[in-house]
Amino acid sequence: MDWRDRIVATPDTLVGKPRIKGTRISVELILGWLANGWSFEEILESYPHLAREDILAALAFAAEMMRDEEYIAVHKAAA
Repeated sequence: MDWRDRIVATPDTLVGKPRIKGTRISVELILGWLANGWSFEEILESYPHLAREDILAALAFAAEMMRDEEYIAVHKAAA
């Protein structure tokens, strides 16, 4: 699956944050839900207009963005 089929970013919606196409649900929001322990099923139950593929696209997008970034070691950033 190509995340580009489901993720868009336009300056006039959510200040340009990447979001699920046709919604105002940002990739950031989905990642936050997952980080807080929400299951795919809980997300889909709470937001029935989302599809499993939308969540997977958000994860694929985040993974690709992480590959393209430079990092500071976590232990150094926390100091």
